Amino acid sequence: MENIREEVKELQIGLKVRRLRQERRMTLQDLADATGLSKPLLSQIENEQVIPPLGTLLRIAKAFKVGLQHFFQEEGHNEKCILTRAGESRRMYRRPAQDETPQPYAYHSLAFGKKHRNMEPFLVEFEPRQCYEGLQVSHEGEEFLFLIEGALELHYGEQVMTMAPGDSVYYDSSEPHGYVATGDGPTRAVAVIYSKGG
Repeated sequence: MENIREEVKELQIGLKVRRLRQERRMTLQDLADATGLSKPLLSQIENEQVIPPLGTLLRIAKAFKVGLQHFFQEEGHNEKCILTRAGESRRMYRRPAQDETPQPYAYHSLAFGKKHRNMEPFLVEFEPRQCYEGLQVSHEGEEFLFLIEGALELHYGEQVMTMAPGDSVYYDSSEPHGYVATGDGPTRAVAVIYSKGG
């Protein structure tokens, strides 16, 4: 667990959010207004007390007019090709803010270090969980998910689709969407997010 915390610290997502906000001479309230997120949550993100879920990070990226990849790249790296070997992906747990339902997943960036990319690929590990309020999120862009193992339900708008290993789905992420792992064992998938206007 300590290793995971160290890896998250290396990403410095909170520092990058604060730096972007200060560069644009925005207050926390300005950023809250632009994203629809609360000031306390944004403060926790900036102080690295909370790891934001991807949907939240996309809203912040859109407010700053940067790509999602801005938060997953190392300073000073600009390689044209990034090889991520097994076990070398950057793993992130999403720790909930106070009075917030924790998201039942961990995600690993599969393109850490590659700057100026238009897609953000992740390995996502889902924990078994019942459907819950706040499951669905929406943001501009498109998503692709390929289920490697386990069983998933995709809640997309009013639809519920069941997925088995080998199934994949591609969708417009401006429609509310969310996943629920329904199997007993591990559930893992590769997800690719494309954020428009990044």
